Amino acid sequence: MATADSPDRLDPADPYAREGQTFPALSEEMSARVASFGSEEVFPEGATLFRAGDRSVDFFLCLEGGIEILDRDIEGQERIVHVHAPRQFAGELDLFNDRKVLVSGRALPGTRVARVERPAFRRMMAAEPDIGEIVMRAFILRRVGMIRHGEAGVALVGPAHAADTGRIETFLTRNGLPHRRVDTEADDDAAGFMECLALAEGDLPVVVVEGRVLRNPSNAQLADAVGLTTALDPDHVHDVAVVGAGPAGLAAAVYAASEGLDTIVIEAVAPGGQAGTSSRIENYLGFPTGISGQALSGRAQVQAQKFGARLLISRSARGIECEGRPFRIHLDDGASLQARTVVVATGARYRKLDLPLYAELEGNGIYYAATAMEAGICAEQPAVVIGGGNSAGQAAIYLARTAGHVHMLVRGPGLAATMSSYLIERIEASERITLHPFSEVTELEGDTHLRALRWTHRESGETQRHEVGALFVMIGAQPNTDWLENCLELDPAGFVKTGSGETFFCSSRPGVFAVGDVRSGSVKRVASGVGEGSVVVSALHRYLEPVPR
Repeated sequence: MATADSPDRLDPADPYAREGQTFPALSEEMSARVASFGSEEVFPEGATLFRAGDRSVDFFLCLEGGIEILDRDIEGQERIVHVHAPRQFAGELDLFNDRKVLVSGRALPGTRVARVERPAFRRMMAAEPDIGEIVMRAFILRRVGMIRHGEAGVALVGPAHAADTGRIETFLTRNGLPHRRVDTEADDDAAGFMECLALAEGDLPVVVVEGRVLRNPSNAQLADAVGLTTALDPDHVHDVAVVGAGPAGLAAAVYAASEGLDTIVIEAVAPGGQAGTSSRIENYLGFPTGISGQALSGRAQVQAQKFGARLLISRSARGIECEGRPFRIHLDDGASLQARTVVVATGARYRKLDLPLYAELEGNGIYYAATAMEAGICAEQPAVVIGGGNSAGQAAIYLARTAGHVHMLVRGPGLAATMSSYLIERIEASERITLHPFSEVTELEGDTHLRALRWTHRESGETQRHEVGALFVMIGAQPNTDWLENCLELDPAGFVKTGSGETFFCSSRPGVFAVGDVRSGSVKRVASGVGEGSVVVSALHRYLEPVPR
């Protein structure tokens, strides 16, 4: 953890260095307004206000005394993250959902607080926008700070190059969960951790959560352990079920929830979809310096939850009963939920290469996104990017900052037909990126990790062999529509067919709508997906108006 005297504290990019925004003190007048939404309580010294792992924790404004915020490290030792003084408030992003809170709160001597219960907290955020802005900014910065410093007691122990280590870290990172990674291949203290936890090499990777050791958990098991999942009532009927939390799905959730519709979102991996894996989106309106896909999706999911939408993470839709009303969606864990309307926003899944060793090397040198994690794995080594779309261009530019060199392979003559001109200009100007037209990978080499590959020029037949640190495959995607079970009319490629005019997003089944990449004829851009997700809400209202609620 960063301390007041540590160099990390002085880093302007560190939220803990921005104490006025991360841990703000409200004015006396603002404090009085907050207190009017709750009730005053006095706690004796050492009393616990909330404990890590609790759900539905209330909002606490310190009036007198102080509130210690406590974290536990991987060995279970307690440490103080921050002390809230009078007119400062406790809490972070988990106050917008029913997930487990990540830290504990303990009273100092003479502590008196204003306690605002969850329903009243939501009313306060809506009724007092100036206070709501301060609280929202502080909550976001606190979560970013916890992620930056690896706080909240979650540790991932394992070899960095192992596929399951990468899978678990990707899941934690994309879901915005703070954690500390202990690389057993490189960290000096890894042996001590393994001895302390009585681990053998065959146990790795493991995740340590609240003192429990999870040996190579699945994403669903991990989601349950860290409290991402929430209980479902199979008899409750939602107004809207959004299936998929990419840009289109998140936009639909934000606008539906903000307009008073009971909204639930089902997401198999993490909010953001494929866009969430993009290292930098530079042509999205309103962000002239660009924004990472993860940051954009993180803000969107917080926004949706602020308006009351529920996010069901690490659960996939496996089928839908679409003959009756309401619709019933079946999930991969055997649970189900009901909804009056369904928004299909499941996007598409990555296309893969048909090569020997490909399956064995996925996650062990073969990746579908270029984030800081993958860039670190192949730092100072050659990297190969396959694809000619914007995602491939963004990945090549991002990787060129740290990789030894980046080779871009495309099957056609160049990039002009498939990539935005601003990206092409950057690629052409970079001495660290080489474009190879009419080229395709024909052979992979490696055992536990990708070591080398060969690519072949499609016209000359010339083959080159290169030792590489990583291969990034960005050659398009296939629609995720298998779960629809012949419920909707699809086009020959499997995308959902929709109407025109006022029924533009309506599928062949009344009450079921499709937006984003999964919709036939859609423009495969983040901005268009967001636009479709926001506009479809008017169609939801038109459909729901005559339906009894």
